[in-house]
Order: sequence, then structure tokens, then C-alpha cells
Amino acid sequence: MFKFSFWIRSDNSLLFLFFITLYKKIIWYSFRFSEIRRSFPNVSLFNLNNRFVKKIAFQTLGCKLNFSETSSISRQFGEDGFEQVGFSEPADIYVINSCSVTQNAEKRCKTLIRQALKKNPDANVAVIGCFSQLNPEEIRAIPGVDIVLGNSDKFNLFEHIKNLETRRQGNGKDIDVVVEEPESFVPTYSMDDRTRSFFKIQDGCDYFCSYCTIPMARGRSRSNTIAQTITTATQIAQTNMKEVVLSGVNIGDFGKEHGEDFLGFLKELIKIDGLERIRISSVEPDLLSDDIIELVAASHKLMPHFHIPLQAGTDVVLNAMGRRYNTALFASRVKKIKSLLPQACIAADLIVGFPAETDDLFRQSYEFIRKLDVSYVHVFTYSERDNTRAVKYDKQIPAAERTVRSKIMQQLSSHKKDVFYKKNRGHTSLVLWEKDNVKGCMQGFTENYIKVKTSFDSGRINSIEKVQLNHLDEDGVYLV
Repeated sequence: MFKFSFWIRSDNSLLFLFFITLYKKIIWYSFRFSEIRRSFPNVSLFNLNNRFVKKIAFQTLGCKLNFSETSSISRQFGEDGFEQVGFSEPADIYVINSCSVTQNAEKRCKTLIRQALKKNPDANVAVIGCFSQLNPEEIRAIPGVDIVLGNSDKFNLFEHIKNLETRRQGNGKDIDVVVEEPESFVPTYSMDDRTRSFFKIQDGCDYFCSYCTIPMARGRSRSNTIAQTITTATQIAQTNMKEVVLSGVNIGDFGKEHGEDFLGFLKELIKIDGLERIRISSVEPDLLSDDIIELVAASHKLMPHFHIPLQAGTDVVLNAMGRRYNTALFASRVKKIKSLLPQACIAADLIVGFPAETDDLFRQSYEFIRKLDVSYVHVFTYSERDNTRAVKYDKQIPAAERTVRSKIMQQLSSHKKDVFYKKNRGHTSLVLWEKDNVKGCMQGFTENYIKVKTSFDSGRINSIEKVQLNHLDEDGVYLV
């Protein structure tokens, strides 16, 4: 005790220096922490490697294919410790998987960029997908956009984000990647929904319709082999999701570069244990063979739900569009389905206001669809797209007239859907219950895609139950 006291009395200067050094260290670390907080204002926690976890938000525009791809891309970030938040929330990184099918889709992308930067002016913004593929320079010119990736490089987004060394500086273009034509195929599947997975089995298109930019945005038709695709499907089966939706640009073209076909794939897919329901998305009429329809009718796993692009209800307009079928072929596909599956849901796509669609041709199209035994119609208003043949056609339809025609067809679609639902009244169906709680109710879909709701019960999520379709509520949904 004496020695220790003596040391303090005799070496006060050493003790003073020790405390001064400690104080300086505390001040320095406090300053550095404040700097980090200013650089990453939305950081919420640390991961196990003592790195700040950054918040990342994704927004998907367009088709089911885009949703599938966004889900696969986002999982890479989750595996590395990023925290995924909603796009309307403050985040460090915002990713927009864009669409270019219509002008409205491109406008929506620009709006989302502004909204993201309003939430966090210091955030990094990445725009990927079809809009980026077709108009990369237009997007690069938007203030606040850091990364622009087309469809060939969007699956490398994780590497680009990780390699960002600085925040926006100068003109803010941290990543400048040459956009090349997509050639490789990357299988993807979604896992955001606990009940249903959108499974990308094909990409690209060889049809080059006169109004469409998809072949330019996504490249030529391509897919993996049946064996490779079955391997991915087996992974989905192990996730406990009950339903898979086969997605792509033109899935009827599956496997052609490998000497295989979509029918052969379906025959192998239904053999996988764990996939209880398989739903087929859009198949071109000329590729929807009798054999495929008969397989759907014979298999309890393949849902009686068809989505067939019509696009126009007259041969004149179909020819001007560059479609590979006529109205007679389309009608034969509907007739074949209904002969084997009377309760099947058949959805059709339709474009109104196409340049070749005169008033008389529109009326003919309306009558063709009215008489056709389809369940409902997805109505799209024609939108001029650069670098397409249709944009050069004479006699473009005024925008106001396109809107009128769209409303007329939508009313017809609503009527057809109402008739279809009422035809199923009294039937016993199997419903797959989904996770969302909407005003105290949970929703699900029958095999033939009729929406059903009941009181919310978390224990029933991702379960398939037998129900009786008796009561249609004021929203046109069956209440059970």
C-alpha cells in the first residue's frame, strides 16, 4: 500500500498522461461513430461480424417473371446480413426491377426513383431489368441513380452493391456497366409468399410481334434442360410451399434449343413429391397442344387454369400484330379445354387501340370475345414502343378512343367473370389458404382460380381445405 501510494505521489505526471490518452481515445471513437451514423442513417443493428447491417428495399414492376427474379436476387442480400425493408421505408439501398411493356411502366419507374430519394437523399439507387436494358442512358441521366443493369447483368447486382466504395459523388454514377444482349439463362423462383412460388422456367422470345419490345429486352428464347429444371423444382418442393406457378416469357417454347419440349417437362414435373399444385401461366395458342390440355385434364396436380394470349379478336388485327395464329385456332383451344374440363378457368390477354383496329374491327373483336367461353379478359391499352414496327403504322388510334375501348372490354370481362363465378356456385372445391390478413379475413384460390375468403386463422395458412362454394359476398368473392 505504501509503495502504491508513493508511486502515485511521485509519478502524477504519468497518471495524468494516462487519463489524457484515454480521454482522447473516447473522443475519437465517438467522432468516428457519429461519422458512420451520418453516412448510414438507416443502419439498425450489427451482424455477427461486427459490420453495420444496411437496409435494402426492392420494388418490382411488371410480370410474374420479374417477381420471381427479384425474389432470387434479394435472397443473396439476406444471406449476407442485409436487412430487407419495404420500399416505402427509409433504406440505404433501393432496387427497382423495371418493366418496359408500356409507357406507364416506365413512368412508374421514374416515380419510384424520386420517392426513394425523398425517403433518403443519400441512398444508393439501382435500376435493373427491361427498362434498363432498352434505355440505359435515359436512366443514367436521372439524378440519384447509381447503378443501371440490364437483363444480362442484373443477377450480378449483389457484387456491384458490395463493390460500391463511395456514396454518390459528382454526377453520382458509381457503377457504369455496358448493357449487353441477354444470352444466358438463370433459373429463379420466389419465396416471398409462404404458399406459392413463381418459378421461372424460360426466358426470352423469338416471336417479334409488331408491337412488342420483349425480344429486344430479354433476348432470344432459352431455357435449361428438363433435367436441370427438375433439379430446381425439387428445391422448391423442399420449401413446403404447396403451389408453384410456371413462369416465363413464352413457356410453350421451353426446351426447344435442347431438342425437348414443354409437354415432356410437365410429364416429369408432376412426378416430384412435395409439389401439390402446379399452375401454368401464359401459353401461346399455337403452342398449347391437345396433348398438353389432355395432360392437365388427367393430372390432379396440374390446375384447371389456363392463361392464353388472344391480343385481338379479328384475323386482320392479328395479322398486323404479327401473331402466329388466327381466331379459329384460338377458339379451338377454348373448345378443347371446355370439352375435357368444363369448370376450367380460361383467361385471355387482349390489346385494344392497336393501329389496325378500326371501329368496325373493334366491334367484331368484341362480338368474338362475347361469344367465346372464356372466364375473364386482361385488357391492355396499346402503347407505342420505340423500335417496333407498329409505331410506324398509319392511322394511330387517338388516346381518348383507346381509353373508351378499354373500358368497354373491361366491362365485358367483369360480366364474364361474374358468370363464371356463378356457374361454380354449389360446387365443392379445394382452396389453398394464403398468409395475408385482410380486414380479419384470409383469402385463397380454388383449383380453377376462384377467390375464396374466410375468417383469418394463422393455423390454416398454407393448408389446402375442401370448401363448398355457396355465398358470393358484395365484392364478388365466395365467403365460406
